[in-house]
Amino acid sequence: MGGSLAADLVVIGAECGNERALAGSADAGRGAGLLAGALPGAWYDGVPEPGRTVLVPPDAEANTMLTAVQEAAGREGRFLVVCLLGRLVADPRLRRLALVTAGSTRENAYRRGLAWDWVVSAMVHGGHAETLLLVDAVVDREVWEALGREGGGPAELLDHSRVPLWGRVAPWVPGRRGRGATVPGGDGSFAEAVVRLVQQGVPGLPAAVSPADLHPAVCEQLGAQGRTGARMVVPSAGGRLLLRNPAALRGKLSGMPLSGELLAVLGRKDSPSRPPSA
Repeated sequence: MGGSLAADLVVIGAECGNERALAGSADAGRGAGLLAGALPGAWYDGVPEPGRTVLVPPDAEANTMLTAVQEAAGREGRFLVVCLLGRLVADPRLRRLALVTAGSTRENAYRRGLAWDWVVSAMVHGGHAETLLLVDAVVDREVWEALGREGGGPAELLDHSRVPLWGRVAPWVPGRRGRGATVPGGDGSFAEAVVRLVQQGVPGLPAAVSPADLHPAVCEQLGAQGRTGARMVVPSAGGRLLLRNPAALRGKLSGMPLSGELLAVLGRKDSPSRPPSA
């Protein structure tokens, strides 16, 4: 097949280390690996499997991350999906966002980080018919309050994104009373919910589903703890970026006599796939 039909996936789970003031990203690399392992096999028909996937190391510098996005965006393809997992910080004027990278401190986190604007600009000016930015992130209280204010600032980056945006942004709240916090890429996270649903499917939905179709099921997977106090963002319905729904295939095959060999194949298709090497 020609390159114009290919799908490009760039997954970035940035872990910023032991800086207590920048906590919340310890499982970002784990979640990135899960997404990189599950999404390439989930594209619906018309896209060569497994497509082109880049899993950026969790301790990479911002320039390495941006280069991965720019190189993927510079290729022609059917669609480009970029995933950002970790902690977001804002510039001193609370107008722009950046993903915190390894080795950062509270004082230099924004300057060293991967600027949100850079990622979006690369995607907008790329060679793909459609794009999607998937985000699973936490922010501090000051940034969270800025996200809730109208009239510009970081809230506009989410409310009026120049690329379709799908994900969860929440204030960082450390676990207490024996309950762990929901961290990007960790247990109960948005990324983990997406992976589970693209692998298992959603009964009652068609064989090809958009992120907007999957979103209610993702919210259900997160549960009340994962949704409460968080900002959930979802792209508009429609578009040609579609994912397979394994549950629809299983529903069509229910009641049909299947050989043991075919059942084994279907079982392997639904089983978790290993992420590609970095």
